[in-house]
Amino acid sequence: MRIDRCLSAAALAMALTSAHALPPAPRVALVQPSGPEVPANLLRLSLQFQRPVEGPVLARLALVGPDGTQLQAPFFEQELWSPDGKALTVLMHPGRVKSGLNAHDELGPILSPGEDVILVLDGRPIKRWRVGEADTAGPDATAWTLSAVRAGSRQPLVVSLDGPIDGRDADYLAVADPHGERMAGQARLVHGERAWTFVPSVPWSAGTYKLVARGTLEDPCGNRLGSRFETPAQAPPGAPVDAEIPFSVR
Repeated sequence: MRIDRCLSAAALAMALTSAHALPPAPRVALVQPSGPEVPANLLRLSLQFQRPVEGPVLARLALVGPDGTQLQAPFFEQELWSPDGKALTVLMHPGRVKSGLNAHDELGPILSPGEDVILVLDGRPIKRWRVGEADTAGPDATAWTLSAVRAGSRQPLVVSLDGPIDGRDADYLAVADPHGERMAGQARLVHGERAWTFVPSVPWSAGTYKLVARGTLEDPCGNRLGSRFETPAQAPPGAPVDAEIPFSVR
């Protein structure tokens, strides 16, 4: 179903009329999570623009239901921009995501399983998600699988993850060569951030390599390797620990 058909005709017309007076919306190249579904405890999302953006964007964003009803106060009032001014990370209000906090108890959670939500910029729908169950498990590197690559080739290494990771965390994974040095190459997250691909700058050599994941790598719900966003305040998680997965190139 096209996104614009998810809004009622009246709600969409009102949104577009309101947006008409605004300057042209910046062109969005990618919204992450890029898959069709998000967990009910989604903590962050990101927008990548085609060009650097000037001025605040958060006030121009909204989450709406299929009927055009706007969700109240879903975002934390802070904009996190990449150094090049082209990628914006938006946090959902953490007090409404984490259970047991006042905002969660008084205002309720932002998202509910089974509903559809649409991200809107300047009244224009840019991404639609189905809301699934909350994800409190987090990434588990022991469940990842690595594709085979051939020595003498620049064949991409494909790491199938156990679930989506944060869209801004592509560089939180790296490949260490047989000498323990980080390999240069191009890393990308694909398939709704459920897979990580790496194309080395030089051909693979025979030997034993390591896939290294930083302990601060997170999923879109704020769960890290070895720790969870829902950890009680009286039992804080330990220091992050990197994960290493050895693999051989023959």
